[in-house]
Order: sequence, then C-alpha cells, then structure tokens
Amino acid sequence: MTADELLAMPDDGFHHYELVKGELITMSPAGELHGQTITRLIVHLGSYVRANRLGELHTETGFTLTRNPDTVREPDVAFLRNERVTGGDKFVSGAPDLAVEVISPRNRPADVEQKVREYLATGARLVVVIDPKKQTATVHTPTSTTHLTLADTLTGGDVVPGWELPLRELFS
Repeated sequence: MTADELLAMPDDGFHHYELVKGELITMSPAGELHGQTITRLIVHLGSYVRANRLGELHTETGFTLTRNPDTVREPDVAFLRNERVTGGDKFVSGAPDLAVEVISPRNRPADVEQKVREYLATGARLVVVIDPKKQTATVHTPTSTTHLTLADTLTGGDVVPGWELPLRELFS
C-alpha cells in the first residue's frame, strides 16, 4: 500500500492506521490514561507554542517518513516549526520537528523503539516517549538519550525553546 492509498481510505470512525514499509498497521483506540496524558501535554505545549508563535501542534496527523515502500507514522503529538507548516490536506512530508509517543498497554517496547529510530532517521530533532504508568519520559535527540523521572522537567530544548513542563505536573 502507498501513502496516497492510505490517505484515500474511508474513515471507519474507530481505528487509526499507520503504514510501515507498505504494510497497513491497525491501531485501536487508546485507554483513559493514554488520552488524559496526551490532552495535558497538548494543552500545556500548545498554549506555549501558540503564545510564542513557534509553529503548529498536531495530533491524529500522518507523517510520510519514507517512500517506496511508504512509511506513514502518526505520533500522538507532533510539532512543526512555522516554516514547515503547509496547511495542506495530505500527510506531512518528512518527520515532525518534535514527535511524542505516549505508551499504552498494547505498545511493545520494540515497536516504540522502531518508531523513535524512524523519526530520528528521517529528520526529527526531538522525540519524547512518555510512559504514564511508570510516570517517566525518555528524551531522544540524534545524539543523546535522557531518562526523566517525576523529579525532572521535560523541556523543548532547541526545538521548542523555553518550553518546560515538570513531569510531576504532567502526571498530577
């Protein structure tokens, strides 16, 4: 399957799909804790991004990471700098500047690690993996990995300059 064929699929109102090297992957709806964590992050990060006119936050948005065979990923939360925002109806070409994946009980660690590698290999500058059950976050850049606990603060680094969110606040 191609990215264009995925985009043309009718919305069944229930599932989300990703495309990995041409193979369609069905994703079930997430649970309450997953959705709650995403919403809190979107409200906090989105307010900062908008107030500072840094770009746009996305959710439920496909990013075409590779072609032939096509890979389209849908991060739980994504940020694009202003110069990359097109406002188009197609999937975004390339990785987001910031991709956030929130772990749900159905996620296999190997699958999440694969997504992190794909985002970084295709241009993401910051990838954050949040585990709401363990109340931790792992921050990946092209050159480093940092593990955060409740005592730490998640920052936007040079991707979202000045943005900070104490993990204790995210999980409270």
